[in-house]
Amino acid sequence: MAFLRAAAAADLVRRHRRVPHASLILHPALLPPPPPPSMESFPDGPSTPGPVAQNDIFAATPCHRHRHRRWPRPLIPISSSSYDSSGARLPATVSLYSHLSSTSWGAGGDSTPPHQSPPAPPPPSPWVDRWVPLAARPYAMLARIDKPVGTWLLAWPSFWSIAMAAMPGELPDMRMLALFACGSVLIRGAGCTINDLLDRDIDRKVERTKSRPLASGILTPTQGVGFLGFQLLLGLPILLQLNNLSQILGPQAYLGLVFNWGALIGWAAMKGTIDPAIILPLYTAGICWTLVYDTIYAHQDKEDDVKIGVKSTALRFGDSTKPWISGFGAACIANLALSGYNADLAWPYYPFLAAASAHLAWQISTVDLSDPLDCNRRFVSNKWFGALIFGGILCGRLVS
Repeated sequence: MAFLRAAAAADLVRRHRRVPHASLILHPALLPPPPPPSMESFPDGPSTPGPVAQNDIFAATPCHRHRHRRWPRPLIPISSSSYDSSGARLPATVSLYSHLSSTSWGAGGDSTPPHQSPPAPPPPSPWVDRWVPLAARPYAMLARIDKPVGTWLLAWPSFWSIAMAAMPGELPDMRMLALFACGSVLIRGAGCTINDLLDRDIDRKVERTKSRPLASGILTPTQGVGFLGFQLLLGLPILLQLNNLSQILGPQAYLGLVFNWGALIGWAAMKGTIDPAIILPLYTAGICWTLVYDTIYAHQDKEDDVKIGVKSTALRFGDSTKPWISGFGAACIANLALSGYNADLAWPYYPFLAAASAHLAWQISTVDLSDPLDCNRRFVSNKWFGALIFGGILCGRLVS
């Protein structure tokens, strides 16, 4: 009897012996509360293992010569939602090994959630915000100092005529170029101020222009008029340094604010007279060029123009915009060629003119008139068209 009791005790100890735990242990926060034991799970007593899931990673390993045993362990799906010990729902992306990784979400590493890229850095602030004093900043924005492309478009026609009026084999008058450069900045600023004063009610209804200083109310109309007078006063000493004919033509640039009027003033400032065979084709070319880039520019606001009833060339030409601006571009190139021929420019002028023609053709053929950003990019690129024509006139005059 003693021998049988000893054998039974040894068998009981052997039945209750647990196999070693798996090498990977779940984080306690990820373990669900264990289910209460029931007699159905142990039909043959506590030593009989209960049902085991098919993918149980805690399945027991073989122990000596005995048959394989599988013990019930709390399971947690790898890619499904689960609950912590307090009953709170855990994210579906939590991995079994998340508590072992120092870079897991919420594990003290990177705080960026998985499958989410970090936010893009903010765009750089305009140079006006960095260098212009706060009190003067609205006036700088009113004069469009932060957008110099308009100044370039205004300055190039006058630069063309000054270079064309130079003596053969000589560089153009640098002092005159500097005066017209400063005058272009002031005239362009005055023109933008007048435009914003007259159109401030319309600008409030257009998405692109509603943040302008006068439209947004940062500046009052009285302040705008005062700033306009200040710009015209600064331009007066520049005008007084020109000859009499230029002084007569000069105020027209302030009153009419015609971008290509500088072609007439530049030649008059150098020669004291107007040569119609040279200047009229040059002036006409500038007008046709303006119709090309200004129509492309107008397509940025055509949806707002329809709402508020503005009659722009973009709406007038409609689906026929590209044929129209192609015609203006061809007229621009033809008049530039005629003006250069009448001015006796040498052969280097014409390769530059061909390059400018290719640039203009590229603009017209590739612009997406339904994309405001693309229209703006093509508009801004016109400063390079003006630079090509100026380079051609300069080289043509030096070689002639």
